[in-house]
Amino acid sequence: MQQSITANTLFYGDNLDILRDHVPTGSVDLIYLDPPFNSARNYNVLFKDESGKDSEAQIEAFEDTWHWSHVAEETYHDLVMEAPDEVSRVIAALRELLGTNQVMAYLVDGSAARGATPRSQADRKPVPAL
Repeated sequence: MQQSITANTLFYGDNLDILRDHVPTGSVDLIYLDPPFNSARNYNVLFKDESGKDSEAQIEAFEDTWHWSHVAEETYHDLVMEAPDEVSRVIAALRELLGTNQVMAYLVDGSAARGATPRSQADRKPVPAL
C-alpha cells in the first residue's frame, strides 16, 4: 500500500524501495542517481553540541561499499526472473563467471537501478516516441 507524500518530504533509504512504497505509478518525469563510487568508507552525519563544538554523537548516513547480501540476492533473482531475456542471460552468466562478490553486487544493483526490471520501470511516466 502506497503512503501519500506531502510537500518537502525527505526519504532515507534505497531509491527503488521509496519509489515502490511512496510514489504513484507513472508519476515520475526524471530520476537522478549519483553514481556509486565504492570508496570503501562509511559516511556519518556528525553533530555539534550547543557550543558549536563537534560532538561524539553521530549516525551512519550511508555505507559506500558493495557486498553480496540478501538484498543483492533478491535483486539478482528479480533480474533473472523479470528482466528482458538478454539481461537475464547476461546477469546469470556473469554470476557463473564471477560468483557472489563485491563486483557482482555492483553489477546487480546497477542493472536494477537503471530500469532492467519491470518493477524498476513502473514509476516512470510513459515517454512518447518521436
